[in-house]
Amino acid sequence: MTSRIDTILSRIDALHEELEDEISRRRIAFRYRLEHDRVRFEAEALQWQRQFRVRLRSFLARARPLTIVTAPVIYALIVPFALLDLCVTIYHAICFPAYGIPKVRRRDHIRIDRHHLAYLNAVQKLNCVYCGYINGLISYVREIASRTEAFWCPIKHAAHVARPHDRYAQFLDYGDAEGFQDGLKASRRAVTRRDPPD
Repeated sequence: MTSRIDTILSRIDALHEELEDEISRRRIAFRYRLEHDRVRFEAEALQWQRQFRVRLRSFLARARPLTIVTAPVIYALIVPFALLDLCVTIYHAICFPAYGIPKVRRRDHIRIDRHHLAYLNAVQKLNCVYCGYINGLISYVREIASRTEAFWCPIKHAAHVARPHDRYAQFLDYGDAEGFQDGLKASRRAVTRRDPPD
C-alpha cells in the first residue's frame, strides 16, 4: 500500500473518531447515557419526550393512502432478509473458523434501541425496530463479505465503486499481476492476523 493511501486512511480514521466524539457530546444534550449497551434516559428527559409523541389515531389519520398501501410490501421483505441472515450466519459460523478469519460480532452491527424513545408511537417504534434490524443486518453481512473478499480476492475493480467497504483501499491495484501473490498473502495475513497457508 502506498504512503499516500496510508495518509488518507489515517485522516478518515481521525474523522470517524471526531464524529464519535460529537455523537457522545449529543448524549449529554439529550440527557441519556449508555450502561452496558442499554439506553438510560433521565426521568425528566422521558417526560419531555412524551409531549412530542403523536397519538396513534392521529398518526394513522394523517397517513397518506399510498403509505398504507405500500407498508405490506415493505414489511414483506422481512422474509428474504431473515433468510439472508440465516444463510450468512451459517456460512460465517462454518467457514470463518476454517480459514482462521475472526468472527464478526453481530451486536456491533445490529442495534435495536430506538423503541426506547418516548416521543415515538407504537407504529413508529415498530418501523424503527424493522429499520434497525435490516440496516444492521446489511452492515453485518457487508463486514462478513469484506473479510471474505480480503481473504480470497483483494483486488480493486477497474471501474469506480461507490462507497466501498473499509478494506477496499488496501486491496491490490487492478492489473498488478506481479504483486498479486505477495499481496494476496499480505491481505490474508491482515484479515486473519496470522501467516496464511501456502
